[in-house]
Amino acid sequence: MKVPSCFARAPKISDGAGAESAQSALSRRRAWVLVVAAASAMLGFVALGQRARSIGGGELFVPEDVHTAREVDTRNEGTPMWTNAPSFERDVFTFARLRYEKDPARGRSRARGGWTTDLPDSDLNLSYRLQQMTSIKVDPNGRLLHASDPELPNYPFLFLSSPGNLYLADEEVVALRRYLLNGGFLLMDDFHGEEEWKNCESVMKQVFPDRDFFELPLEHPLYHGVFEIREKGQNAAVNLGIRSEFTGVTWEREDGQEVHHRGIADDKGRLMVLTLHNTDTADGWEREGESDYYFHNFSEKIAYPLGVNIIYYVMTH
Repeated sequence: MKVPSCFARAPKISDGAGAESAQSALSRRRAWVLVVAAASAMLGFVALGQRARSIGGGELFVPEDVHTAREVDTRNEGTPMWTNAPSFERDVFTFARLRYEKDPARGRSRARGGWTTDLPDSDLNLSYRLQQMTSIKVDPNGRLLHASDPELPNYPFLFLSSPGNLYLADEEVVALRRYLLNGGFLLMDDFHGEEEWKNCESVMKQVFPDRDFFELPLEHPLYHGVFEIREKGQNAAVNLGIRSEFTGVTWEREDGQEVHHRGIADDKGRLMVLTLHNTDTADGWEREGESDYYFHNFSEKIAYPLGVNIIYYVMTH
């Protein structure tokens, strides 16, 4: 099979055991995860996250005393587990996800999703890929945090799902601003159309009244790190992506056909915020094992290269 264009550059960073090709690594992981799924079904897999429960629309209720993605039961085919050497247990990258409440004053919104969308599989699968393809040591559990959590400064990378429904209380606005100006980074994904964009932009204007979003150009070094990315691909949600083999449709809304990667920088030009608009990148991480077509055309070709590149860039700049 021809290697997808964005995998033309195999990862050059190795964990010392020798770098395998990106396509081979991803394909081996997918085969592994299907074996795990079968084994789990036969053995009657006991979930760690029994207290988390569905509340509809792809969202979960996750109690406040659940602090990691690993504590939430997989919603798909299982997630990999790994360990780090004792000397690296604290010196690792952690995929941290932001918890937030929806604005009660907005009533019923056309925006879909919330902070738990694609949790926990997206967080853990991408963390595994990062461990697999680079020399970065990665926390196998992830972290769930509010903007006001005093531990937030310990996690330089923060992921936020579905900002079309984002709402921050006043103290969270202040805390997030301080976090970002002090070196933190926020990645937002999985929102579509102009209504959801306007909500995201409005909330971030509360955080940074004097800063505007700008479109990240493809010349930006973020796209030329571990993988060479030549276009802003639209990662469709899994069912839409599977159907796209026959329909060609990868967008969720008519006013959301064009993918935008928009950022906010600090006074020195450091990227503090990045939004992935009109695309569902995290579904490519979460749902990689459900369809060969989806895996090869979305997870492998779009979602993982972009996710790995973003984290690699943020952690080295």
